[in-house]
Amino acid sequence: MSRPFSHLDPGTAEEHWQDELRRRPIELLDDDIDLLVVVAAHPDDETLGAAGLMSRTAGRGIPVIVVIATDGEGSHPASPTSSPEDLAERRRIETARAVSIVAPGSDIHFLGLPDGQLEQRSGNLRDALAGIVEGASAAPDRMLVVAPWSGDGHRDHRITAEACDAVCDPRGIRRAHYPIWAWHWGTADDLPWALSRAVRLDGWETAAKRRAIASHTTQIAPLSDQPGDETLLHARMVSHFERDVEVFVLGEERLAERDKGSLDAAYFDAFYARNGDDPWGFESRWYEERKREILLASLPDRSLGAVLEVGCATGVLTERLAARADSVLAMDAAHAAVRRAQERVGTDPRVTVRVGAAPGDWPEGEFDTIVLSEVGYYLSSADLRNLRERVAGSLTDQGCVVACHWRHPVRDYPLSGDDVHDILSEDPSWRTLVSHREHDFRLEVFAPAARESVAQREGLA
Repeated sequence: MSRPFSHLDPGTAEEHWQDELRRRPIELLDDDIDLLVVVAAHPDDETLGAAGLMSRTAGRGIPVIVVIATDGEGSHPASPTSSPEDLAERRRIETARAVSIVAPGSDIHFLGLPDGQLEQRSGNLRDALAGIVEGASAAPDRMLVVAPWSGDGHRDHRITAEACDAVCDPRGIRRAHYPIWAWHWGTADDLPWALSRAVRLDGWETAAKRRAIASHTTQIAPLSDQPGDETLLHARMVSHFERDVEVFVLGEERLAERDKGSLDAAYFDAFYARNGDDPWGFESRWYEERKREILLASLPDRSLGAVLEVGCATGVLTERLAARADSVLAMDAAHAAVRRAQERVGTDPRVTVRVGAAPGDWPEGEFDTIVLSEVGYYLSSADLRNLRERVAGSLTDQGCVVACHWRHPVRDYPLSGDDVHDILSEDPSWRTLVSHREHDFRLEVFAPAARESVAQREGLA
């Protein structure tokens, strides 16, 4: 999940991680391979996350290929002394020096994709990775691709991980993912230990990795003493990578997440019991308030007719929908949420709030507006497709479905927000009236193919 952390934060102490690593019996990473491909979103990721593995692999005479997606030219956006072009050149040189220390003679591919824009250029990244692995001499089942972990809290790391999954899965290539920023913002509860594997480094490998890290001077030291040239990786952060063990998360994680069943009512009842009446901050966070206004503004009708809200939570959005609706049926699997929503809407005769989980407790009747806000990723892919069929069967000919979901992965959830919208988009009988994507959430309004846009209905187009 992307996190609102800052590199300037002191972060989690290395002592916390050392205690965890000592008490957890982590299995060793299977490194019986004929080729190692190390993929990085930015120069230095490969060194921080996998320099020890690179050193061990190269020391056994096994070839290593290093792929750097961006040049990291955006690391110091306010620098008064170094332009992005200067930084890109310096960081390439630093990476080449670091790799030569731990895996001399390795092939390095600098893709030069724009720093911070990997989401928009993910297709280019996938194409480049596919070309590299397809051109390799090793058989697919004898390769190992390692890349940043999708749960690292950094968007470019997530996009890089997803690109590796997309390339490796259909080719039968093993992959593993290395955390970087998770060591900084996270705690033991944030790592999927059951899927974690360790590479335990000897003294020579640890020393070589530390020398390689020291090569990245633009990141571990200030560019100058002027504001904007501060150190990116302070000593407390670097200490996580000077340890004598590297941790990788197996690539099967994504498949394991997709194999999960839907979260049940007990999960949500327990969640509310632990976190209080407003666990997601619907009532207190500007992020939620702004997102709610965007959702309401995206609805294509002034009058919403008969509304079905699936997963109403505490009723903050329910109350706003009711102001534009003839009737609202709001449902949620959590008893505590339903009680809070009922208190919020009071005796409004237009609104009914009841306990119910979709798709199993699907209501009878037709609806003009169906709202699926922050609910789809709690379902398995099979249940979500079932829900989509229920929605299609209950939607009036001129109705619409609004879906809005958090885009960052959450370990407990069977699907991501993007997974949800991709599955909803599979229905060929729907057209997309509104599509809004931000770094944090995705919102779309779907409607039957015959449904006209707002401008068409008003004779403007």
